[in-house]
Amino acid sequence: MTPARPLPLTDAPQLGLRERKKIKTRTAIRDATYALIEEQGYEATTVEQIAERAEVSPSTVFRYFPTKEDIVLTDEYDPVMLEELRARPEGEPWMESVRYILHRALDLSDIDYEITRLRAHLMIQVPAVRARMMESNAVTGRLLAGAIAERTGRDADDLEVRVYTMSLIGGLTEIYQYWAENGMQDDLHALLDRALHVMDHGLPTKNT
Repeated sequence: MTPARPLPLTDAPQLGLRERKKIKTRTAIRDATYALIEEQGYEATTVEQIAERAEVSPSTVFRYFPTKEDIVLTDEYDPVMLEELRARPEGEPWMESVRYILHRALDLSDIDYEITRLRAHLMIQVPAVRARMMESNAVTGRLLAGAIAERTGRDADDLEVRVYTMSLIGGLTEIYQYWAENGMQDDLHALLDRALHVMDHGLPTKNT
């Protein structure tokens, strides 16, 4: 859900050694990818170069990330945030649950501003990254739709659930795009609250 660096290992004590090693490997691959892209551009960066820089084999890169685009787009937050969402009190208003979870995601994020700017640039400028982002959002949408269905008593495949879910994901994507395009000067928590207000109350007419 969030274009940030992976959840720090110190914030995930429940993970076993095997999972912690996996996170370290994914982080090494991502760091190598970002460094190479900064040095020579996205198109010139190959999986073989990424593997060499990360000190793993190309097959290991593909085992963790099916495509080069996935290295740029994938993070570890979705399953963690969905579990926290399911743990919210049943009687809590839905938007309050969403607000808590998304602010929690920002609090846990170790945001690297240069990497976030790079990711935003790639999402805009590279058609393959943009197309893969749409596919990735669809996967996240299916996960979130399940949680929404549980809370609302609806079917995850209901049109209303699907529209609401993808509106939320699309809105989050726009928050980060807006933030990056405007020099990352705004407070992300404030931008999130503005976006959630629109989702909850609709778009107000601008005073003239």
